[in-house]
Amino acid sequence: MMINGFKYTTAIKKIRKMKARIKIIPGGTSAGKTFSILPILIDKAIKNPMTEISVVSESLPHLRKGAMKDFLKIMKMTNRFISSNWNKTNSIYTFTNGSYIEFFSAGDAETLRGARRNILYVNECNNIKKEAYVQLAMRTDGDIYLDYNPSHLFWVEEVKNEFESEVLKLTYKDNEALPISVINFLESKRKLAATSDYWANWCKVYLDGELGMLEGVVFNNWSEINKVPEEAKLIGAGLDFGYTNDPSSLTMVYKLDNTIILDEIIYRTGLLNPEISKLIKNNNIKCEIIADSAEPKSIAELKRYGHRVIGAKKGKDSINFGISILQEYDILITRRSNNIKNEFNKYSWKKDREGNHLNIPEDLNNHAIDGIRYLAMAKLTKKRSGRTFKIR
Repeated sequence: MMINGFKYTTAIKKIRKMKARIKIIPGGTSAGKTFSILPILIDKAIKNPMTEISVVSESLPHLRKGAMKDFLKIMKMTNRFISSNWNKTNSIYTFTNGSYIEFFSAGDAETLRGARRNILYVNECNNIKKEAYVQLAMRTDGDIYLDYNPSHLFWVEEVKNEFESEVLKLTYKDNEALPISVINFLESKRKLAATSDYWANWCKVYLDGELGMLEGVVFNNWSEINKVPEEAKLIGAGLDFGYTNDPSSLTMVYKLDNTIILDEIIYRTGLLNPEISKLIKNNNIKCEIIADSAEPKSIAELKRYGHRVIGAKKGKDSINFGISILQEYDILITRRSNNIKNEFNKYSWKKDREGNHLNIPEDLNNHAIDGIRYLAMAKLTKKRSGRTFKIR
């Protein structure tokens, strides 16, 4: 169905059929996610007087170029726009029945902790922080819409596990309003997927709407597993100390044939050593723990609490050596280990001024990875498989 150039697409039909309160909508480029969610929100505002709807994204400039621009376009295409109802200064459109749709930035802390709403739409939610989403969601009593391109793992994986959530993947094939020129451009990239990791990952994310990896990640040899297999052998745990800004992290590491399995036990800021000890005891961890040797006092304190903690042996190029060991194994990460998965999906090589990757990893997204690396250097040996150090 077409109204003044506005097409009722398959994407709109699919989203309308979603039943859960939290509607999670990943998808590729040109899938029409925003252009499908907005008309649904407009209809809800018109049919339900005094409905309060918030559309949120990373910044106001982002909204003006994206969701806000699309909203005004849809309103005009469907002959619903009344210029006097649009408050350009405050980015609020008020309908004649008292309903309104407002647009604001997720970076506005005062707004996040302020008024409540009936419906929330977070546009490109992968660009906002988890805490911002939590503040918004806890002040929303009705439907929540989350859309994004699945270029990497982030906090939405936790939301997917909530009982009131539902996931719908969209691709450009769900958007019949897409010009043929754009379709031809997108499908031409499919041929390039076989030529490089970059294009293979690009097509996976932007054509198929599947979870991809950031370019230049250190580890691309991992996948998810539901839980640790019963036949896997525990080889130890890796511990990295943190406190204020960085989390303390403890990971159980198992081995099964040529595969290692990682299971997250601790990943939290603000932990003192007695609290770390309590968590270790509560999880009945009695194996050897390889910890950051730069914290000898913390290691000594945990030993006094009765834990088998040993400082990692570090040397020249120990970071790259530990990485090279981990790269030689297939790695499985348990489903519940969201922070480890997030790190593995983001831990990347540094770049020079020309954008070329160096064989030095960035000192970011590596708190759990550091602990795992300590364990690998102590308990795993390099295999004689001929596999070499990889810079992706």
